[in-house]
Amino acid sequence: MSITDTLQVRVKSISWEAEGILAFELRPEPPLRTLPAFTAGAHIDLHLTNGLIRSYSLLNPQRETHRYVIGVNRDAQSRGGSRYLHETLRPGDVLTISAPRNNFPLDDSASLAVLVAGGIGITPILGMIHRLRELGRPWRLHYAARTRKQAAFAETLEAMGMEPGGEVHLSFDREAGAERLDVAAIAASLPEGAHIYCCGPVQMLEAFEQATASLAPGRVHREYFAAREDAATAGGFTVELARTGRSIEIQPGRTILECLIAEGVEPMYSCQEGVCGTCEVRVLDGEPDHRDLVLNAAERAANNRMMVCCSGSKSHKLVLDL
Repeated sequence: MSITDTLQVRVKSISWEAEGILAFELRPEPPLRTLPAFTAGAHIDLHLTNGLIRSYSLLNPQRETHRYVIGVNRDAQSRGGSRYLHETLRPGDVLTISAPRNNFPLDDSASLAVLVAGGIGITPILGMIHRLRELGRPWRLHYAARTRKQAAFAETLEAMGMEPGGEVHLSFDREAGAERLDVAAIAASLPEGAHIYCCGPVQMLEAFEQATASLAPGRVHREYFAAREDAATAGGFTVELARTGRSIEIQPGRTILECLIAEGVEPMYSCQEGVCGTCEVRVLDGEPDHRDLVLNAAERAANNRMMVCCSGSKSHKLVLDL
């Protein structure tokens, strides 16, 4: 099964994991008996009946092909995704989902994995911990939440941290006497050969990127859940579709994706914020104005791929592999 395929799953159970956070267990809908394999850090796209497509990380062990488990935070600023899942979805409901894809892979050969999570950012990190435990690899978790009541899977993680090779540090910055998680200190004390991972709110990830700027890029891994900057909507350039020869004018106030859809061209997309990587398209000519949070600095400099949901163009024309 390719990442462009969709499949049907049934909600087997919904469980309360913390204040505002629910876990959803998804099982294959017959005639499907097993689900596509995935690796720690992967996510799936949920195609919701209200027309939205939203990405959620898989938090269960990657050896499990009989189910997917996701954790969803009830976001007060929800545009309809998390609110729909919390308020409307019920056990027994059938969902359309994508096959898993992974923009946040675990390097399980490293001597040590140092994992930094904030809030619901614990979900892909938990999947990584399951994998590291299976392999007997050492890991160290720094997990920040506003309060203990808002820390999903805290008791499970603390129990895992008591096992050989595991280490768990919890930080609750809105409780009396608490201190904020010091991302800079964590990065500065990173042992030689260790890899460091971070998933959480934008403020945490910005601090993480600053703290790890001097480290070898191959040792640093991060995943955003929300956009850091606005999508490019200046317009005023042309997109040429290499497969058909069509040219589409990108109008001011609209993204490339919006203009493509308006012209009947609909590439795969999901988050529309440049964080999931679903809408990645090969660039054959021109210079993109990268606004995504998927590509690293070297990948951006190569200018051979882009996320059309949020990125624009620095050149008068872009030629895309569409």
